[in-house]
Amino acid sequence: MKKWLKQISVIGTLASIILTNTQVFAEQQGVSSSLAVSALPYYASADFTPHWLSPDSVELANFHRVSDFSFIDQDAKHVSQNDMQGKIYVASFFFTSCPGICPRMRSQLSKVQAQFIDDNKVSIISHSIQPKNDTVQVLREYADKNGVVSGKWHLVTGERDAIYRLARNDYFANEDLGEYVSKKDFLHTENLVLVDVNRHIRGIYNGLNNTSVGHLIEDIKTLRSEL
Repeated sequence: MKKWLKQISVIGTLASIILTNTQVFAEQQGVSSSLAVSALPYYASADFTPHWLSPDSVELANFHRVSDFSFIDQDAKHVSQNDMQGKIYVASFFFTSCPGICPRMRSQLSKVQAQFIDDNKVSIISHSIQPKNDTVQVLREYADKNGVVSGKWHLVTGERDAIYRLARNDYFANEDLGEYVSKKDFLHTENLVLVDVNRHIRGIYNGLNNTSVGHLIEDIKTLRSEL
């Protein structure tokens, strides 16, 4: 009995140490311990350094946000930041004729679509990096072939410069954790980017990895619970 009580005491001490360390970390970051445990970080640069901020932090007033955008999806409908207002969305980059990572990423994004199919506060935007070839008609055929649901998952095309500028400057999509990529090149990234209702980046995930996409789904639920 004494041995059992001693084990309980040790466990309680360890739990107390963990909680204390969490509180110290939270205080150092300027947020409460509950936010440090439950909320997601914010990202503002290509090195994806996490910033632990409370939702009402004054720092967020000038924090990195995804810029205004306007593209056309597979239904020939304009999709802009206004359509994403009040929504959580996942951003990705692809092209319809891609034989490599795109089919695998599409399969993973299909899981996200299925998980939130009835939730109008969650969307997916996949940007074509070959907009000249990926016309509305091509995107429509691709969507029909691959079970992409209109209104939930937008396959978008538009001006190449606008897509690449958004990718480079806003989603950091052509950066490989700081590796230099020339302006003429585009790194076909497997990253999926989670964006909250205020157009802040809240997570970056490997779109080829089951576990990472599982984390993405759970993080969407976390953001969803905050609405």
